[in-house]
Amino acid sequence: MRAIFVSTAWLIPLVAYLLGSIPFGLLVVRVLGGPDIRAIGSGNIGAANVTRHAGNFAGILTLLLDAGKGYFAVWLAAHFTRPSLFWMMTAAVCAVIGHMFPVWLGFKGGKGVATGLGVFLPICWQAVAAGVVLWLLIVIFWRYSSLGSISAAVALPFFVYLLYAPGHAPPEFVTLCTVLISLLVLIKHRPNIARLVAGEEPRLNFSKKNDDQLPR
Repeated sequence: MRAIFVSTAWLIPLVAYLLGSIPFGLLVVRVLGGPDIRAIGSGNIGAANVTRHAGNFAGILTLLLDAGKGYFAVWLAAHFTRPSLFWMMTAAVCAVIGHMFPVWLGFKGGKGVATGLGVFLPICWQAVAAGVVLWLLIVIFWRYSSLGSISAAVALPFFVYLLYAPGHAPPEFVTLCTVLISLLVLIKHRPNIARLVAGEEPRLNFSKKNDDQLPR
């Protein structure tokens, strides 16, 4: 019985990676009758680029699906390991890597923000809530989605450390994986950081319909 459990557990990283690699942004825009989102704007398949060039509905749907696949990957790990925090965090990292480097798209994927938040919902939803509030505040005041994402990524390890078990530090493996995910998100945002510094980063506009948005 133990041998079966061990052999099943080692499938978790693969399953989590494959779940994370589902390119929902690309699929949502195509289903709505739009072109390949990789050929528009920043070329990113994430919710921000989808929102900017395919409309709010497509962007919100992409955000929810990307977060949902991260949540589901960690939930599956918990369900099949009774639950094991080690395997949950392993699934979290693999799902984010899958989103960033999907095998279906030549390992060129998104930046991992929505999926990163989704994987932490079963682990520390309080940290996710704090990260979302921080992202919203920055987007509302400055309308830079990337700046909100970068700020949330930097703050997430601190939120997890403070809110995972108030008064007690989280397990070291949780801290290590959280920092790793945050670093991956920051690395994927290097072009955005360069554009922010140069004052060339596009802002989100939730009221004006762009010419290249999909018909509604």
